[in-house]
Amino acid sequence: MERYQTTDAGHRLHIVILGACNSGKSSVANLLTGESTSLVSDVAGTTTDAVSRAVELPGIGAAVITDTAGFDDDTELGASRIQLTERSLERADVALLLIGENKEVETRWQLRLKERKLPMVRVVNKCDLGRDVPEDAIGVSALRKEGRARLNEAIASLIPADFGEADLLRGLVHRGDNVILVMPQDSQAPKGRLIMPQVQTIRAILDKGGNALCTTPEELPGILASINGLPDLVITDSQVFRRVSEVIPEGCRLTSFSVLMAAYKGDIDYFVESSEAIGTLRPGDRILIAEACAHAPGSEDIGRVKIPALINKQYGPGIEVDIKSGRDFPKDLAPYRVVIHCGACMFNRRLVLSRVEEARRQGVPMTNYGIAIARLTGILGKIVY
Repeated sequence: MERYQTTDAGHRLHIVILGACNSGKSSVANLLTGESTSLVSDVAGTTTDAVSRAVELPGIGAAVITDTAGFDDDTELGASRIQLTERSLERADVALLLIGENKEVETRWQLRLKERKLPMVRVVNKCDLGRDVPEDAIGVSALRKEGRARLNEAIASLIPADFGEADLLRGLVHRGDNVILVMPQDSQAPKGRLIMPQVQTIRAILDKGGNALCTTPEELPGILASINGLPDLVITDSQVFRRVSEVIPEGCRLTSFSVLMAAYKGDIDYFVESSEAIGTLRPGDRILIAEACAHAPGSEDIGRVKIPALINKQYGPGIEVDIKSGRDFPKDLAPYRVVIHCGACMFNRRLVLSRVEEARRQGVPMTNYGIAIARLTGILGKIVY
């Protein structure tokens, strides 16, 4: 199976195409992908929502291309469509800005991209019509399929040298290490498969030359008894943090899949610092539980059930909990005393950090499932990250 069909969205380069209505955004998307990813029409406003497609680009690798609605859409639904375009920028690593159709609006969006510190390629489409191409822009003709190589090169030049090189294990595992992974098989565990953070962690251990020993909380004592000495690291599901911490020997290093993801995708130091806000909660306060993926909650759901139960048990009933999933993240965080985010295995790092930055800007603490549970169970000082 080709790589672009198997690489998850959180590890792809996210490219967002911006431009005025009828500037040829969809045609440029099709030029990049080499196929009809987006609907093309001479009618302005054909693209009404952000349309994303996973692709493999020469010299770039696995990527997601997002074709957006025109940013000068003045139709009845235009404002809503532009909001969706804004949301697309939260996860973008590179923006392609089509120029030459509406200079006033293009200038405003160019400033917006600079404010976001988002790398940008200025693109002039329809060069087959004899359009002028500024020195700092790339000229293409989607109609004649010309300029794809130059555009790919321009995008590749903006990719940070260390993109995709982040270390999930952050030096915690070395060649020959024995690592025990504790994975509860409860009603929330998908039948017949492992959840993504578990799969990614196992692969990362193998890449390091370590030995991954997988078990459940019930079988953990037997695994510990079967190995010589202490394991080099124990990685557990956060929901059984305390249970596992009480079983492993003194001096054994402990962390969780969610904590690893917090450091891999977000700002671990900020998450740890922000977790102190949990200890200040009082009845009447509101907290936000933010999930990366939408799913049907069960009786053992960690974000919707277990974390709220832990908080209300320690700080009394009456603490209000709001649940937001997927892209549904509030613009206004002021009503919340703290935001508790999932591991975000389905998000790319850029999107997680954009949420961190927004929380910081509004002065609202933001932490992570694993860090929050470690704080609530009193073992935060015992874990490694």
